[in-house]
Amino acid sequence: MTVGYSRRNRPTGAMIASIPNLLTLSRILVIPGLIGSFYLESPLANWVALGLFVAAGITDFFDGYMARAMGVQSKLGQFLDPVADKLLVAAALFMLAATPGRIDNITVIAAVVILCREVLVSGLREVLADIKVSVPVTRLAKWKTTVQIVAIAFLLAGDAARPIYAKQIGTVGLWIAAVLTLYTGYDYLRAGLRHLTGPRLP
Repeated sequence: MTVGYSRRNRPTGAMIASIPNLLTLSRILVIPGLIGSFYLESPLANWVALGLFVAAGITDFFDGYMARAMGVQSKLGQFLDPVADKLLVAAALFMLAATPGRIDNITVIAAVVILCREVLVSGLREVLADIKVSVPVTRLAKWKTTVQIVAIAFLLAGDAARPIYAKQIGTVGLWIAAVLTLYTGYDYLRAGLRHLTGPRLP
């Protein structure tokens, strides 16, 4: 006799092995390959890094879409998805900054701003979750994420994409993302502090 179970009481192993969660986990598993690609000879290093990053970005679209379509949305998936995104972006930015010639010295500031904002928002969301408050993602924050991902992709392509000025396009995009990061980060912080401190915050 087959014993059925609902999505609510689905065994943990089945939840982890669901297709959307596997797609999300694949973004984490691709990080060692992304890091290792920076130690290959250029331009192969650029194209391998870009390929892995783009493939991970594709899974980012399909995991959420499939979770909704299959009705297997879960707390585990909601946790893994932003963690996978942040780890992938952080790994790419760290390696770009650490590899000579891949990112201008001054542009490292933009990368640091983006990373600091991610830590701030993650910590804020964790605190707010304890008091049962959620801070929804704004449309501007989604645009920031899009610009950030596209900028990183161009930077990963770098000089290997000549005659396209990939490095220059990526640099400009990363600075735009950093400006949007400051604005949306402040917006999240103000909204979060309003819940934490009460009506005293204007």
